[in-house]
Amino acid sequence: MTEKSSERVALPPIPAKRYFTIGEVSELCAVKPHVLRYWEQEFTQLKPVKRRGNRRYYQHHEVLLIRRIRDLLYEQGFTINGARNRLDEGRHHGAGVAGGAEPSEVQVAVEETPVLSVDLNALRNDLVEVQHLLAQLKEIARHQ
Repeated sequence: MTEKSSERVALPPIPAKRYFTIGEVSELCAVKPHVLRYWEQEFTQLKPVKRRGNRRYYQHHEVLLIRRIRDLLYEQGFTINGARNRLDEGRHHGAGVAGGAEPSEVQVAVEETPVLSVDLNALRNDLVEVQHLLAQLKEIARHQ
């Protein structure tokens, strides 16, 4: 696979949106859609919302989790079982860095476990959208 080269693949920034389609997540994480569907079966933490026609919609924290899984598998060379165990270790260590988890693991663990963090991420994304709309309104008002 070409991702196994010594250079890390630069991933695009994650837009401030509430939900992402599987195609968008595929592009944001440089992983094909069929791989994402497979990872859903292998990683219990990954549970996108399914709507009409079984279409998947991923939230911001799930995109971050997919990037973490991708890093473990493609960049660090973990097996599926090894990556699963590494993610579980980060979750069991809790949110404290003193527990021995690296900061990136703590970030993933915090985003996976409390429901409140998911709501805060959605709220932050909504506020960013409102901020962009206000900026557009100011621009329109300035030109009138």
